[in-house]
Amino acid sequence: MSFFIGATLALMVGGFATWSGFDRDRSFYPTVLLVVASYYILFAVMGASMQAILAECLVLVPFLVASLAGLRRTPWAAVVGLAAHGMLDLLHPHLLSNPGVPVWWPSFCLAYDGIAAIYFGVLLVSRGRQRTEALDPASSLSADTIARRVAPFVIPLHDTRTPSQQRSASTTFQSIGD
Repeated sequence: MSFFIGATLALMVGGFATWSGFDRDRSFYPTVLLVVASYYILFAVMGASMQAILAECLVLVPFLVASLAGLRRTPWAAVVGLAAHGMLDLLHPHLLSNPGVPVWWPSFCLAYDGIAAIYFGVLLVSRGRQRTEALDPASSLSADTIARRVAPFVIPLHDTRTPSQQRSASTTFQSIGD
């Protein structure tokens, strides 16, 4: 059951992130990787085991590196990091002793990480964006496009409209107010 819930939650989070546009920011999936990789430290704190806290901090380091690489180099590093963390979830109970880890957590997190990695990988391929800059919508905008989008919000220093355009605009605003 925990595997099914983890997989479903990963699809729901990924789908919502895509629908809302959260995942268009190149930091989204690297941040997801950081969060899921840090839970084992939380569990070590809950289990009150200093040895587990130190071990889990060491285990976190490669995922910190993958997260940074996913942000600064290529988003594929976050995909690989999520998949690798899923494999760690499979092996974690056999490698480390952490008394705070719930019994159901490894299968839940394995499913979440694996589905999140697949989802993000498919998203990258479907968008045709394999470079970090391509995930940032602002990086693909030309100066002309930015100028056109900003122009309506910029107050001109002088009115460049002809007198008839000025009168027409003034009449429109008066009729709206009436």
